[in-house]
Formats: sequence, structure tokens, C-alpha cells
Amino acid sequence: MNIQISLIQKIDALLPQTQCGLCGHRDGCLPYAKSIAEGEEANKCVPGGQPVADALAELLNRSKLPAEESVWPIQNDGRPQRMKAIIREDECIGCTKCISACPVDAIIGSGKLMHTILTDLCTGCELCIPPCPVDCIDLVEDLQAIPDQQARIDEQDDLRSRYYAHIQREEKRRVHRKGPIVRAEIDTELFAQFASQTDNVPDIQLMHKEAPPVLDAKTTIELAKLRVQIKKLEKQLSVREDEKKRLLLEQLSLQLIQLQGA
Repeated sequence: MNIQISLIQKIDALLPQTQCGLCGHRDGCLPYAKSIAEGEEANKCVPGGQPVADALAELLNRSKLPAEESVWPIQNDGRPQRMKAIIREDECIGCTKCISACPVDAIIGSGKLMHTILTDLCTGCELCIPPCPVDCIDLVEDLQAIPDQQARIDEQDDLRSRYYAHIQREEKRRVHRKGPIVRAEIDTELFAQFASQTDNVPDIQLMHKEAPPVLDAKTTIELAKLRVQIKKLEKQLSVREDEKKRLLLEQLSLQLIQLQGA
């Protein structure tokens, strides 16, 4: 098993860490690296282009295959044009959906406030574009010089570390989240396993959601009645404020909390 882990780490080290999912593995480069080690073709990394496909073939002693084509033109280094996302800030409504979708935390902002993309951190993964309800995100060419080998390795290490930190935060939120998940479910257990094997990425602790208490039939009925009463009072108070009804609402809400914790 340690040999397999070592191989996956070597494969992952060659992948660009954009975490874009264009290879078919929505939750990032590491799952694709694992799948390659298990036999999947190693030419599906779109942002890595032919250089990454060839490097993987050499590492694995496999035949070289044409890399999956990109919609962007090819740079001098043989890889597709590097892209960056930008927000048309005057059109942003502050919904925060792009923030949740960004795998490397390159977007900052708060609810109902304008968001901004930190272009130096953006990988051009495009994952922020689909969830934007007002279509105010564009992709533009990265005009910075093409990084040399060492700069690319440093960039990949930083992006990998940022993604692991992102996963840990999402794992903590997962047990409390009530709304929809923007990204596909992340195989957190896989990332936690590999985080424990290296000092170069943040540790990932798996969170376990506590099972709700099992309620007897009588308590369940009482809870249902309380919720109906509370909902009725809230509706009445939204139309006209009443001190007695407000006090009753507070009392019923307290009873509800106590019964739920029983």
C-alpha cells in the first residue's frame, strides 16, 4: 500500500493542481492521480496539456498519448493558454456562490457585497462561472510571463496546500450545512489519508455528524403542534405586532428547543 501511495504522490506532483475537474474527477487532481495509478489513461489533464501527458507516460513507463484538447490556444511551453477569472464588479449581487465554488479560495467578499477575484491565486479552473446567477464572471488571458520549472513547482505546491485547507473548511461546514452543495461531494477521506503522509499540506480531520436523538411518539406529536403554533404566531406578528403574542411566541420557541434536546 505504501508503494501505491508513493506512486500516487509522484503522479499528483506532476499535475498542475488547478483542481478544475476537466479530467472527469470533479474533486481535484489527487483523485485523478489515484485513478491513473489504478490504470486510467494519463492524458486527460486539460490545463497540463501535452507536457504533463508526456511526463506522466514517462513516469509510468507507458506509451505517450495525445493530450486532451483545450479550447484555448497553445503557449510556447506546449500547455494551453493560462487563463484568469475576473468579476464585472458593478454587476455582482454578492450571492457568495462563486466563493463556495472556488477550490483555492481565490475569491473574497461577503453576502450582498461586491466580490473580487485575487488574480494571482486564480487558476482559471472555471468552476466559479456556472453557479453565478447573473453571469458576471469572465475569463481573460493571463499576461504574466510563463513560469519556469521551479516557479511552476512552487505554484503547484501552494495551490495544493490551499485546496487541502479549503477541503478542511468544507468538511467542517458539511455537518452543519442545510443548503445545496455547490461543488461535487469531495472524497475527504482520500485527502485526509494523503495529508497524513506529508508535511507539505494542512492536515485534514474528518468530521462526524451527530445522530439526532430518537424521539418517542408523544414527543414527536408535541413538537409538531408547537411548530404549527409558532408558524401561525409568526405569520400574525408579521402583519401586526402584539406584545402578548410576541411573549407567547418566545415561550413556545423555548419549549420547542427544550423538547428537541430531550
